[in-house]
Amino acid sequence: MIILGIESSCDETAAALVTGDRQVLAHRLLGQEAAHAPFGGVVPEIAARAHVEALEPLIVAALADAGLKLADVDAIAATAGPGLIGGVMVGLVTGKALAHAAGKPLIAVNHLEGHALSPRLSDPDLEFPYLLLLVSGGHCQLLLVEGVGAYRRLATTIDDAAGEAFDKTAKLLGLGFPGGPAVERAAALGDPKAVPLPRPLKGSAEPHFSFAGLKSAVARVVGQYSPEDLAASFQAAVVDCLIDRTTKALRTSHGATALVVAGGVAANTAVRGALQALASAHGLRFVAPPLWLCTDNAAMIGWAGAERFAAGLTDPLDVAARPRWPLDPNAEAVRGAGVKA
Repeated sequence: MIILGIESSCDETAAALVTGDRQVLAHRLLGQEAAHAPFGGVVPEIAARAHVEALEPLIVAALADAGLKLADVDAIAATAGPGLIGGVMVGLVTGKALAHAAGKPLIAVNHLEGHALSPRLSDPDLEFPYLLLLVSGGHCQLLLVEGVGAYRRLATTIDDAAGEAFDKTAKLLGLGFPGGPAVERAAALGDPKAVPLPRPLKGSAEPHFSFAGLKSAVARVVGQYSPEDLAASFQAAVVDCLIDRTTKALRTSHGATALVVAGGVAANTAVRGALQALASAHGLRFVAPPLWLCTDNAAMIGWAGAERFAAGLTDPLDVAARPRWPLDPNAEAVRGAGVKA
């Protein structure tokens, strides 16, 4: 089985060829950091236009890298949401056009499912069910992954996601864009105990996350401490919150085979290290994708497509692009900005 994966939900344009036995035959990705850096964040219209220009050449290049033609693939998987709707539409419409022209099945992939299943691409021994901490630029959730298309949300953010807090903190400290790696680099040079920062919802009976107050606390003390000490203290606070909330979820995740992390923030060394120690303390395997598979990419979309295709799940050509698309549509609504769930 060979799946062509297409990703365009935010500011990375990507195409990949992935097999059902976990081989990434080709992967092409073009980032847009330079285009968005002057604005300190992603500008949706700039992102969408860049996807239009980049996607076709990337698909052609990926097919050439793999030594394949479009006729050789078994199905086409494209991100159909959630994300910036202009970018999502570029990738999904391209996938629809290729599927129609080549007579191939279309698989509309939830971007979050791409992250959720990506650890199974890199670790063939990872079996369902597993407890997943999904930490990305727009989402921060704890999910019990019971199978392909079967997700039970245990917690979500009531305001900012961890990745958003990293990006906003980087902007406040003048560290550049993208924010996550910039904060991590600065934090390596600072004292994580230098700045007294809050740990929102730590110890709370409520299962969810909150990072808006932490970001606001950083804003109030900018200029009083060095950027390196603020970055290190901020990162330590985020780690403490993630570990506290994940520990709470572990108490109700009976039968989980592993503790798994995925999403862009999963590339953060401090986050990975703390989660690995937590898993060890609970006698669980810890699984994290390689760093390149944590950030947005087309290999995870191709792999999610392969998993769905193997399960007999395909989509009609009139499937809609979705700016919001919860993995667990039956999850209870939460206060605050829980629409991100």
